[in-house]
Amino acid sequence: MRYGLIGEKLGHSFSKEIHERIADYQYDLIPLSKSEFKEFMEKRDFTAINVTIPYKKDVIPYLDEIDDHAKAIGAVNTIVNKNGKLIGYNTDFTGFHYMVKKHNIQMANKKVLVIGNGGASAAIQAVVKHEQAGQMIVVDVIPGNGAITYDECFSNHLDAEIIINTSPIGMYPRIGKAPIDITMFHKCEAVMDVIYNPILTRLCFEAQEEGIQRVIGLEMLIAQAKQSVEYFLNKSIDDAIIDDIYQDMLKERCNIVLIGMPSAGKTTIGKMLEERMQKDFIDLDDKIIEKAGKSIPEIFSESGEAGFRAIETEVAIELAKTNNKIIATGGGTIKHKVNMDYLRQNGITIFIDRDVDKLISADPNRPLSSSKEALHKMHEERLPLYQKYAAYVAMNNTDIKETVDEIEDAYHSILINAVKD
Repeated sequence: MRYGLIGEKLGHSFSKEIHERIADYQYDLIPLSKSEFKEFMEKRDFTAINVTIPYKKDVIPYLDEIDDHAKAIGAVNTIVNKNGKLIGYNTDFTGFHYMVKKHNIQMANKKVLVIGNGGASAAIQAVVKHEQAGQMIVVDVIPGNGAITYDECFSNHLDAEIIINTSPIGMYPRIGKAPIDITMFHKCEAVMDVIYNPILTRLCFEAQEEGIQRVIGLEMLIAQAKQSVEYFLNKSIDDAIIDDIYQDMLKERCNIVLIGMPSAGKTTIGKMLEERMQKDFIDLDDKIIEKAGKSIPEIFSESGEAGFRAIETEVAIELAKTNNKIIATGGGTIKHKVNMDYLRQNGITIFIDRDVDKLISADPNRPLSSSKEALHKMHEERLPLYQKYAAYVAMNNTDIKETVDEIEDAYHSILINAVKD
């Protein structure tokens, strides 16, 4: 093997995709158990590798040389085999520092809370010190080694101004978790998360809801990978490639979540977008029928709206874990906040609006909108929620092709702005 990534569980990794975009080599993902790890390192049968959880500290005894940066951090995530001599580096520092500078996160003289105390945390703590934070507090589920308990954190440090999550809490597949309740931290100015799957963790999502600056982990992953490639190939690479890959990966991984009234055109528009954008179309209602083994009218008849909404939430949570999809939601999916909280972690929400008089009524397959009067009342009740959750509003009153053009343009514009922010 020439190039690759070692770690215990690598199903969530984007590293292969990123490395093969930056450089012209094959990059392998090599999951290793503890016993396999020992054998792998003793063989030294590789040109260069990256190292992830839980081996960033465990690799150190196998190395012949460690650069000063990695030595100071106490963790290695990049190893180059130079004629049988293993040299260790840490590019997490560079990757995180890139995010700090790009997003103008000012740590000097601030209280910074670092969540987690593992291998990734060591590099982040080094950056925090480098940026001359006034005070750095580390909190972890296992206290000690400089880390305090969550109870102590909540008792004494709710005035933290910058919060950085280095723990795996909130990472795929458990995307609904957050290590803290951000609303408790009344002085918080910025939240940074090193997790990159989902695109927007619950922690970052809740920070955004509170109007707090949030920075997501995908940029750090790409920036540190770029420096790893520089070590692998012993050459410099322009930083511009980071934003290029970041934008491409967002386009390819973000879902488009279509919300709107029944018969607003979500399914038709979704299928048209599928043909254009190389994203698979999924109808949430179809998935509900598949899961329940019954039609929607049958679910309402047997279990009422509450029973239907419970199944809808289960399906929404599963779809929220997917990437590169176009998801047409039901007209009432927005009624339960949890549905939208999950779906927006990997998706951009587009509200397809339409004049009520153009909506189809008297459809027996739509139990809650079976008359024109019911539609008018429903539209009035739901409109504030559609507007609340929409990243963009597209009117669908005339030429549907123009509406599809508009949505596609809006999607790309939103992602371009996300890269610039």
